[in-house]
Amino acid sequence: MDILSLFVILPVLTVIALGFTKDLKQARILSMIGGLVQLGMAINLLFSYFRERAVNDSIMLFTRDVVWFEQFNIHYNIGVDGISVALILLTSIIVLAGVFISWKMEELPKEFFISLIVLSTGVYGFFISIDLFTMFVFYEIAVIPMYLLIGIWGSGPKEYSAMKLTLMLMGASAVLMVGILGIYFNSNADGGALTFNILEIAKVNIPFEAQKLFFPLTFIGFAILGALFPFHTWSPDGHASAPTAVSMLHAGVLMKLGGYGIFRVAMYLLPEGAIEWSWFFIILSAIGVIYGAFAALRQTDLKYINAYASVSHLGMVSFALLMLNKTAWNGAILQSLSHGFMTALFFALIGMIYGRTHTRDITKLGGLLKVIPFISVIYVVAGMALLGLPGFSGFVAEMNIFMGAFQHDSMFYRIVTIISISAIVVTAVYVLRVVGIMLMGPVKNEAYTKLAGVTWYERTGILLLLIPIIGIGVAPLWISNMIMESIQPFIQGVL
Repeated sequence: MDILSLFVILPVLTVIALGFTKDLKQARILSMIGGLVQLGMAINLLFSYFRERAVNDSIMLFTRDVVWFEQFNIHYNIGVDGISVALILLTSIIVLAGVFISWKMEELPKEFFISLIVLSTGVYGFFISIDLFTMFVFYEIAVIPMYLLIGIWGSGPKEYSAMKLTLMLMGASAVLMVGILGIYFNSNADGGALTFNILEIAKVNIPFEAQKLFFPLTFIGFAILGALFPFHTWSPDGHASAPTAVSMLHAGVLMKLGGYGIFRVAMYLLPEGAIEWSWFFIILSAIGVIYGAFAALRQTDLKYINAYASVSHLGMVSFALLMLNKTAWNGAILQSLSHGFMTALFFALIGMIYGRTHTRDITKLGGLLKVIPFISVIYVVAGMALLGLPGFSGFVAEMNIFMGAFQHDSMFYRIVTIISISAIVVTAVYVLRVVGIMLMGPVKNEAYTKLAGVTWYERTGILLLLIPIIGIGVAPLWISNMIMESIQPFIQGVL
């Protein structure tokens, strides 16, 4: 069995085993074991990648190619580079943290963990796929469980939020399918056979008119999942209604499929289309960065604050990718990783606060630092990471993005970069606003004077997410170098 297929097979086996569990204890222990094994596999993949990369300069490593539908040249074609490995590691950590944060899930626990693991299966499959059709199939596997996870286990207007999310993402899938088929039917422009293989299509000179037509469709199809303005509205409502672990996976992992797809498919296979359309989508991305920050500033619900912060920070990812240079692309991938860990940590903390106070309204909270100091201190640390303080992953990512953006001589690029940078100031304002209102001062409600302490499983989930945030911020070179060497063949294809 190859090392990559295990990332699909093991979750499937875990789901089958969960089907035979009888109670909450068995379901959560089995889910924890499955998550631990996935994390162990991701760490093993990381070290295996370093060893293989030292002697192998292929674009993708650990490749495997099995024919699925020979008539249409559809293959189960998989492989990874440094970017895929980093995102697989991100996924494994957040999945395990989500299991710990959901340790006390009592409503249909078996079905909940099954849905969560099916989602992660789709994400793993997406990150290892080289074949466009296979990638799209895994994309759908990752998206579909969100409807059930929000509609069944969510809160508030959960049916509305689940349906809105599903319709928006299904619409994105339809647009994306048109883009993928457009690429497929132009993949024989140089006289070869039609193919879905990304590496083979990259060698083909797809006509400029086709690129100009299908790039915006492919870009938008992926970017909707990345909450591109103005297609972002599904995300805050989805986050607000989703249970904690689902919000963690939704923002921390699922939304990363958007940026990864833009990088791996839209940019790499349609480079002339990317250059032609970049100015338009840069404007949308810059608006999203600023809009998300100001929208977060106006919210009082903790989940909506974090959801709009995600719109802003994921806008940075698409903004950086559209800059079409190596430094900005490195920043985009680092931002995806950093945002994944940070937003998952925030949603975990918000879930813990809500579970104890039964409110997410910051105006009804106050003085929590005195009552639940561990959660409060970690919230402050996460806030410092979010606004890009040195020593945290956010600083490393944003500095690469802004340095890459400023490499352009055009005044247009400089202006939109300055506008986007100003979002950091707004981020600092809403982070400090929440800290001041929710954590500082006297306790506003007598019922909040004695709240439950942090359990071992909550503490474990928090530390799983906090360690990478600090680790990347303090020692970023190992992962930055791994990403940079993986970007090189792709940036050459674009430029």
